[in-house]
Amino acid sequence: MDEGKLTQKLRRGDRLALDRAIEAYTPYLSTVAWRALGASASREDVEEVVSDAFLALWEHRAALDPAQGVKSYLSAIARNKATDRLRAARPAPLPLADWEAEPRPGPEELVERHMFAERLRLAVEALDDPDRTLVIGYYYEGEKLKDIGKRLGLSAPAAKTRLCRARRDLKERLTKGGSALEPDG
Repeated sequence: MDEGKLTQKLRRGDRLALDRAIEAYTPYLSTVAWRALGASASREDVEEVVSDAFLALWEHRAALDPAQGVKSYLSAIARNKATDRLRAARPAPLPLADWEAEPRPGPEELVERHMFAERLRLAVEALDDPDRTLVIGYYYEGEKLKDIGKRLGLSAPAAKTRLCRARRDLKERLTKGGSALEPDG
């Protein structure tokens, strides 16, 4: 179904059109939410942002513009919902004694951390599947390795071996001057 027809059906309140939009755009919105929230986002955070985006789509369906399309509308909503979520999740203040014991990192260190996190994200995205899926599922989404392996059709030892190889590849890319954007091979 093209976006124009989908938009028209949504505007008329067609629940099947909403189901089709959810089916078609959930993977895309999950990626948008994950990138907007950052690599430290939990699976639940991403799912809530995606759910909130679809709820907003349904609540404001009458305002949809058939020329704009559903995908770009949902993408903007997901980014805004993720930003709202980040603003709301402020860290609890440390007691004064703890604050004095651990000085905050300086601007240079913060920039270095941010640059490293971005290089790591690019390096993970450059991994081939199933290695990328294993790393994201295990380290970012907190899934059990055996569950990820099962989903990918790998035995638990094979999944462990691939994850070990992916970590070694990431280390090579990040510490020995390898490019985070080089494809596996």
